[in-house]
Amino acid sequence: MTWLSLSSVLAGGAIGSALRWMLGLALNPVFPDLPLGTLTVNLVGGFIIGTAIGIFDQFQSLPPELRLFVITGFCGGLTTFSTFSAETVNALLRQQYGWSFTIVAAHLIGSLAMTVIGIHAMRLLLK
Repeated sequence: MTWLSLSSVLAGGAIGSALRWMLGLALNPVFPDLPLGTLTVNLVGGFIIGTAIGIFDQFQSLPPELRLFVITGFCGGLTTFSTFSAETVNALLRQQYGWSFTIVAAHLIGSLAMTVIGIHAMRLLLK
């Protein structure tokens, strides 16, 4: 670990976390049973990670600190498994079992799909 690596993760994480907080403030009140801010950051984060993987696979000479900034820092700060977990458990505690399943499916399937879409989009664009 170098100071540049650590600084890359810290800077990306700060930006991603701030963006997650702002999106949560703006979108979560829209539909409280399915907080759209949390879903949005996880879907967008999945897409960004997918595009980053596609770019870094194609351009392997890019500095590793850029990968740390984008994937570990920014996307790590932007996406949130813990908030998604808490929102799902809260729905379960309210005995909203079907809704809990919907929340889990939306996050899991949506995030995986967005990652795959991001990877394939970069492969097509960078051919």
